Amino acid sequence: MVRDATEDRAATGVSGLDDILLGSGLPRNRLYLLQGSPGVGKTTLGLQFLLEGARRGEAVLYITLSETAEEIFQVAASHGWSLDGVSLYELSTAEQTLRLEEENTLYATSEIELKETVRVLLQEVERIAPSRVVFDSLSEIRLLAQTPVRYRRQLLALKQHFAGKSCTVLLLDNSETADSDHQVASLAHGVITLEQMPVSYGGDRRRLRVAKLRGSDFRSGYHDFAVRTGGIVVYPRLIAAEHRTRFAAEPLPSGVAGLDQLLGGGLDRGTSSLIMGPAGTGKSAIATLFAREAALRGELASFFVFEERVTTLLRSSAKLSMPLEPLVESGKIRMHQVDPAELAPDELSHLVRRDAEQGARVIVIDSINGYFAALPEASFVILQLHELLSFLSSQGVATLLTVAQTGIIAGGAMRAPIDLSYLADNVVLLRYFEAAGRVRKAISVVKKRTGAHEDTIREFSIGSQGITVGDALTQFHGVLTGVPRFVGTSDTLLTEVTRRDKA
Repeated sequence: MVRDATEDRAATGVSGLDDILLGSGLPRNRLYLLQGSPGVGKTTLGLQFLLEGARRGEAVLYITLSETAEEIFQVAASHGWSLDGVSLYELSTAEQTLRLEEENTLYATSEIELKETVRVLLQEVERIAPSRVVFDSLSEIRLLAQTPVRYRRQLLALKQHFAGKSCTVLLLDNSETADSDHQVASLAHGVITLEQMPVSYGGDRRRLRVAKLRGSDFRSGYHDFAVRTGGIVVYPRLIAAEHRTRFAAEPLPSGVAGLDQLLGGGLDRGTSSLIMGPAGTGKSAIATLFAREAALRGELASFFVFEERVTTLLRSSAKLSMPLEPLVESGKIRMHQVDPAELAPDELSHLVRRDAEQGARVIVIDSINGYFAALPEASFVILQLHELLSFLSSQGVATLLTVAQTGIIAGGAMRAPIDLSYLADNVVLLRYFEAAGRVRKAISVVKKRTGAHEDTIREFSIGSQGITVGDALTQFHGVLTGVPRFVGTSDTLLTEVTRRDKA
């Protein structure tokens, strides 16, 4: 069903959640269920919802049934919030029960207690006349009801009370009890589920899902979120098809003539390039070369660094005559140190997307091995990476991904942790090979979707003068195996190679 763009909505105060709800929040004057396990962030989200209403000048009310007012203020203080614009009403069930036991001797205490509790709550609602109400939580009402029939009857009465009123209601509930019966979910206009999942190593992963929203469209499926100081941050799952832009297709040169010749003029905008090879062959150096050249042209470039420390990358680049620090300080290059154990997959996509939307024309992910480690469900790595690369391509971004293959000498058994070669538009292959008693490096381009490229294998070197790409290794066979065979008619090439290395 297509959402009516003119429908009045209540912004949730969480931009990522509003994005999942197609940008404008929850339909007003309805009753919603927010369910999740204890500690997942329900109270925080409920407070953000009310604070957004207060910011817009609305009357808002927080009814706490299970926590004290002091505890709610502590939660707000931990995020740096002031609840001055929020009406807070605390109902002590224990005190209410004692009072009922003293006054009532004819009927069962639980029957009177439930009716009296709800009556007191609704009196407070009528007194404040709020536009937004949060009930935290339904567990206390469920305990007072004692039976599912009485519980459902009370929920129906609650829903009928708010029907026709200009009030948007958020009911908080524990997922453990909500899963055993669907009393609230069946009555609510919408259902949002929060989940917290421990992983084998690193912080817990949190995700949410809009399970139901009557009469409105939304982005279905799971979306990662995090509880930060300042509130909940939601990272909507990236859907590349929703983001299409026009850009000029043109090559991006590296600044190294031999490398640009090998690539048929350079890498094209809006393409993804896979730089593959064993450790130490220069994958990061080649990616750095393209990013730095773009920054020198005045474009924005971004690095997402996994295994290597940013300080190490800056130091090693300076030693290769490719200094990045001045460009980082000027804002032309952004450096992001990524900790795979602490970063959710959707959060990583969000960071990359943010830089692309803020103008980054070259994005380096170093390396895919680290990206792979950041995704706890390996079966979805390809799908998530496909969406990310499709999005970047649609934004005209040249994406460079490095992949470390296992082994040093190829011998026909070089492997990567995951095969991504079919996803990339360009594939650059780096290899070690032995010649003249020394370990050397070779570079070749095995794939370029957007144009012609050389099919030669060239030697290249990395030193204090930067990256140098030599001529084609025409007098060798088997370079890609790591154990080449010299088939030339003389040792001229080897002499020239040796002489160049000594220079």
